[in-house]
Amino acid sequence: MNRCPWSLTNPLMEAYHDEEWGVPLFDDRKLFEFLILDAFQAGLSWAIILNKRKTMREAFDEFDPEKISQYRNRKIEALLTDKGIIRNRMKVNAAVKNAESFLKIQKSRSSFSKYIWQFTDQKTIVNSWNNENQIPASTAESDAMSKQLKQDGFSFVGTTICYAFMQAAGMVNDHLTTCFRYSEL
Repeated sequence: MNRCPWSLTNPLMEAYHDEEWGVPLFDDRKLFEFLILDAFQAGLSWAIILNKRKTMREAFDEFDPEKISQYRNRKIEALLTDKGIIRNRMKVNAAVKNAESFLKIQKSRSSFSKYIWQFTDQKTIVNSWNNENQIPASTAESDAMSKQLKQDGFSFVGTTICYAFMQAAGMVNDHLTTCFRYSEL
């Protein structure tokens, strides 16, 4: 069975590739989780994030945006001592800020999903890459998403992070054409 080469590094990456990466997501809570995890990934590998995902879910109240938006200094300081998560003050603070912004979008737009999918006209962009070197780090759509998210109060949402989010959330299908998941999605 052919898979995208990046997924062959360990069983956790393979399972993520086979079951989650590139599957179109419309659930607000899951989209929020991916947005937070992609922000924490900045400067790190996705393998590190996947290895810490379970403890990050526990530490961040199952990525409940309402709870995270209420985090204050005491909770933030406790998170920064938790060895099970990425202990970066700027990223933890961004998670709180992003939860607040996420809730504002949900309230004003009725759904974060509708808001975020606007950048791909509410459909998956299907690419036809033959090798990993063809896959871009960003696109015009991720540029637009990054710009709008920043205007709407989000942080740690640069265009590269946005493109990684788009890949994870199935907004783009960047499985290689030789990968078994390409045609399935």
